[in-house]
Amino acid sequence: MRTFKTLSLVIVTAWTLAGCRTTYVPRVSEPTTYSINSSLPEDSTIIHYYTPFKIQMDQEMNRQIGYSTHFLNKSRADAESLAGNFFADALLAMGKNIDPDAQMAIATKGGIRSEVKQGPITVGSMFELMPFENTVTILELSAQDITVLADFIAKTGGQPIAGFTLKIKGDKASDIRINGKEIDPKQSYKLVTYDYLANGGDYIEGITTPIHRTNSSLRVREGLIQYVEKTTKEGKNINTELDGRVTVIK
Repeated sequence: MRTFKTLSLVIVTAWTLAGCRTTYVPRVSEPTTYSINSSLPEDSTIIHYYTPFKIQMDQEMNRQIGYSTHFLNKSRADAESLAGNFFADALLAMGKNIDPDAQMAIATKGGIRSEVKQGPITVGSMFELMPFENTVTILELSAQDITVLADFIAKTGGQPIAGFTLKIKGDKASDIRINGKEIDPKQSYKLVTYDYLANGGDYIEGITTPIHRTNSSLRVREGLIQYVEKTTKEGKNINTELDGRVTVIK
């Protein structure tokens, strides 16, 4: 009984002390600001550490993988651009390597982050064109989905596409053709894009509820590099042209 009373006293005392513990709250904050700029002396230890990695990375980024006959410009104002056509053509080729039945491809102007200079194409230029970690995605869509997508393209003044053509009048699409053929309302079609758009990015319409979705692990950037390398191995340059795949009717 004495042991029980002693134990009870210890527990009560500990509880009381815990309840009386003082909590300190800071009232004044005195941050110190340090400027990081070119006036700071170099840290030779850090430079010595990262230099081998930088040399290796620079060698890879500067590696030439192909040659562009033209300057591939990008434009938000125009319905079609050389950079957009190149990107979409490459995207369609990536999709066909995954699924030979892929018929068409779409990207968005906002997803193309740089232009490609006329002349040598390097690994680094493909990183600049597509710096994101997006992966290739193939969507099976109904004919109705394709029509909604085409109207989205029209409302946004044109987007990078491949494998199909359309005309824009106002904010509506017309004369939509996939590989030169009119849309068959009873047919489904396979569209190549990337996960960001397939998930509804850039407020895209018509592709977020596909009949079927195939996800791949291939990063779009890696696919671009492979596309240019393959073109070079075939003895060809990147010779993208404006071909009227998106036409605005005044």
